[in-house]
Amino acid sequence: MVYIADVQKTYAIVIGAVLVLVGIIGFVNAPIFGIFGVNTPQNILHLVGGAVVLWFGYKGSGKPTNMWLGIVSAVVGVLGFIPGASTLLADIFGINTAISVLHVAIGVVSLGVAYGVKE
Repeated sequence: MVYIADVQKTYAIVIGAVLVLVGIIGFVNAPIFGIFGVNTPQNILHLVGGAVVLWFGYKGSGKPTNMWLGIVSAVVGVLGFIPGASTLLADIFGINTAISVLHVAIGVVSLGVAYGVKE
């Protein structure tokens, strides 16, 4: 039986694991899937961020973890469409339009999980 509270924790753990995996893949295969531009600083950020999300997910802090993941992802995604900010993100982290779209999607889904799934 799956309890509703487990959805928060499971989502955080899955997203954390995916972030770690993306960080590792980015060192080996860039751009990822031929469309998602990455570089070393972004790969390190994904590894560290993924580890933090995994840690909090395992500790059972799924809802606040998903909320903050959603906020950060949405903000980074939106900044990727703002002239000046998008150039800065591209220069520092190799972020391109495809990643900005993905960040917005992850942000919306993460916030939906955080606020839409009752504990």
